[in-house]
Amino acid sequence: MLNLSVLLEDSARTYPDRDALVLGPTRLTYAQVDAAANQVANLLVERGVAPGDKVALSCPNLPYFPIVYYGILKAGAVVVPLNVLLKSREIAYHLEDADVTAYFCFEGTPELPMGAQGFAAFNEVAAARHFFLITADPAAPSPIEGAETLGAALAGRSPDFDPVVTEATDTAIILYTSGTTGRAKGAELSHANTMMNVMACNRVFGSAPATDSHVLCLPLFHTFGATVQMHAGFSMAATLHLVPRFDAEQVVRLMNTETITFFAGVPTMWWGLLSALTEDIDVDRIAGNLRIGVSGGASLPVEIISQVRERLHVQILEGYGLSETSPVVTFSDPDREPRPGSIGVPLWGVRVKLVHDDWSEVKGTGEIGEIAVKGHNVMKGYYGRPEATAEVMRDGWFRTGDLARRDEDGFYYIVDRSKDMIIRGGFNVYPREIEDVLMTHPAVSLAAVVGVPHPSHGEEVKAFVILNAGAEITPDELVAWGREQMAGHKYPRLVEIVDTLPMTATGKILKRELGR
Repeated sequence: MLNLSVLLEDSARTYPDRDALVLGPTRLTYAQVDAAANQVANLLVERGVAPGDKVALSCPNLPYFPIVYYGILKAGAVVVPLNVLLKSREIAYHLEDADVTAYFCFEGTPELPMGAQGFAAFNEVAAARHFFLITADPAAPSPIEGAETLGAALAGRSPDFDPVVTEATDTAIILYTSGTTGRAKGAELSHANTMMNVMACNRVFGSAPATDSHVLCLPLFHTFGATVQMHAGFSMAATLHLVPRFDAEQVVRLMNTETITFFAGVPTMWWGLLSALTEDIDVDRIAGNLRIGVSGGASLPVEIISQVRERLHVQILEGYGLSETSPVVTFSDPDREPRPGSIGVPLWGVRVKLVHDDWSEVKGTGEIGEIAVKGHNVMKGYYGRPEATAEVMRDGWFRTGDLARRDEDGFYYIVDRSKDMIIRGGFNVYPREIEDVLMTHPAVSLAAVVGVPHPSHGEEVKAFVILNAGAEITPDELVAWGREQMAGHKYPRLVEIVDTLPMTATGKILKRELGR
């Protein structure tokens, strides 16, 4: 018997008065968060939501997110976190595909009207029976006619609840993949999947109870932020400083005033953090407090790793994972000499191998193959899609679609997504390698490389580049420099200098919008 909500309950029992969630002037203790989650659980049970029912949640990084999330788990239901940027049509697809019976949706802002979009989608889907609008002011009336506010629904509910007994193998979460190669699929994760991943992560982090304070800018609807910071943080009674929308200057100011020991982010967040360390910031104070830095979601350029080590005196632990793997597969080993550019070694209890297209294993050191994973972290399958599950799973192994190599000591290095690989004139070109080289140029701040159609070569290598502040260089000059640094089939013949790069809500660069 196991219910993931124990992560919150145990910390609330042991450290009831410790701050669990902080957002601006709002500070909620573990006892307060647990009591509010109990009210949500009571609401769901009294409305007829049964164990195993699916309950969706659309909310940015606000205290409501973990409160509702753990309330759903306490009721024995399945959490279906949804990207807050989804539109009405997309929300309706997810609600229907997951057979959702209840939906909690934040009202949003005029620029991002989540509540209106969510309510419209809810009314399209027959399976969904209960809609709760999360409002910034719990006492305010509903701004949407016919929508019940969470504040009104929770009024008078008991803060006590005995969590529903669930089995370790029962589904706890359905995480929808980004759907970049087709319609999004829901990865079913069990209570044990996530619990074991949390425990293994804490082994890597060396966390001690009631000592860490996180800056949580990773969106909680995404598995990276949910597992590595919310679940792992709650399990160790950490204090989570919530950041609803990542703003590098805001985060640095927060780190300059609060005692922040833990920062996790995708590469673009680390890049933004470095850019925001201006002269008026007490960098020594931030560096003195920061105990651990974590990066994931995409490969981290070696140049950023070097700058973080030089300026913040912390070695970034680089991890790798997917929604289908709860998410963490590998992490840097804090007890071994760091290897910049590596995603580390398999997490405790996880097996990794590299395979060819026919599933046969790649044996040679340094040879490139697709990462396959087996262990406590691998999903049960894609919800309602046995054929899609069978395509990526065999004998407990899950193939990721990511290409990597392994060195003689067992450290893995991501080469690229198999679908992002460029084939130029019959030669394989890996964008990650080109991006790393480009970022060693003193004028280059960030680079993204893609393949674009070419009449004779099949594909040509194109780089989109953001320059450092005050830097001046022409595309032709960068092409010429690249020709001197890289093999003839690798260097980008096409360079476009841009001010920004398109990104997902989780901070990943959207390469499919860059010339694909």
